[in-house]
Amino acid sequence: MTTQTYDVIIVGGGIMGSSLAYYLTRTDDDIAVAVFEKDNTYAKASTTLSMANARIQFSLKQNIQISLYAFEVLDRFEEEMAIEDRKLNIAYRREGNLFIADEAGLAAAREAFELQKSLDCPIEWWSTDDIKAHYPLYDAGPFAGAAFGAHDGHFDAYAVLMGYRNKARRKGAAYIQADVAEVLTRQGRVTGVRTKQGDTFSAPVVVNCAGAWAAALAQTVGVSLPIDPVKRQIFSLDPAVKPEGPLPLTVLPSGLYFRTETGDQLLLGKSMSEDPVGFDFSWDDKRFTENLWFELAEFVPAFDTLKLLRGWAGLYAVNTMDGNAVLGEWPELNGFFLANGFSGHGLQQAPAVGRYLTELITNRPCALDLSIFSPQRILENKPLSEAGLV
Repeated sequence: MTTQTYDVIIVGGGIMGSSLAYYLTRTDDDIAVAVFEKDNTYAKASTTLSMANARIQFSLKQNIQISLYAFEVLDRFEEEMAIEDRKLNIAYRREGNLFIADEAGLAAAREAFELQKSLDCPIEWWSTDDIKAHYPLYDAGPFAGAAFGAHDGHFDAYAVLMGYRNKARRKGAAYIQADVAEVLTRQGRVTGVRTKQGDTFSAPVVVNCAGAWAAALAQTVGVSLPIDPVKRQIFSLDPAVKPEGPLPLTVLPSGLYFRTETGDQLLLGKSMSEDPVGFDFSWDDKRFTENLWFELAEFVPAFDTLKLLRGWAGLYAVNTMDGNAVLGEWPELNGFFLANGFSGHGLQQAPAVGRYLTELITNRPCALDLSIFSPQRILENKPLSEAGLV
């Protein structure tokens, strides 16, 4: 059994934990940070299994502001995360996001669009004729219009994760491959963690960045979080008819979403109410062939002929209360900070969250007020409203 002491312990070394480690070490050269990650291959990390999208199309002001900051960070990420002469390539492609609205959802879509415009977002409203003009393969006739975010796009999630991780380590953060069994406390405050190997590590601040495993970690100190690990599946498709150019991430009112990938392939997914809760990483081809394919072909008739190449499953850390992040110190336990419950949009929120939690932990002024996401709302059962969840 060993005991080591740090200023901050982060449980979870995915995109959220690594972003936080980077901002902490960038802010304070002397801060001692340890990041615990049980699998350094990240084979089952939500970060690496996502479609790696960044968008400003949310209906809650703070979520939009978070995304605007992510755009700034991604634009300079390769230069900022370079180590000596080794520059990253995050393959950032701003090919846009297209959110289709039907008549039932038109008023809410227009309201979100006007909010985004008021925050100086690069957003356009398209008629169905506009949709057809830009993407001739789409059958937009049954719909009412769409919001198009021209600066939205996708990137290499693993490269971004490694950028944060490598830069944080360069600045002194310790990455420890170990599975944390419990958070330790004494007299109403955290004192550190104990691993499943029996080693203890001391710190006055412990941050839960455990993603889909967040609720189980919080439960070790008696904190109940409304967060479930929910399986989401992605399918890689090879259509017989190829689009003339890249297709944006296109989101239908039903929740079906797809975009082009390199090599003229498509990536497609859909969050469904029957998606299982638990740590299941299997994928089912019948989900696509017997369900989603028909829906895709209705909107893009040319895609009625295609080949299913492969699929995979990852986990959303779904905040079952309101689908939004839980950020900040748990009110009833000093030193226990949360960065949890992102419900599928954590990757794009990591830059702002890492900066914000660093400001809270180090008692610095907050560049962006994200107190609306405080865990206090869980205790008070006051959910936030966000219509832009996918």
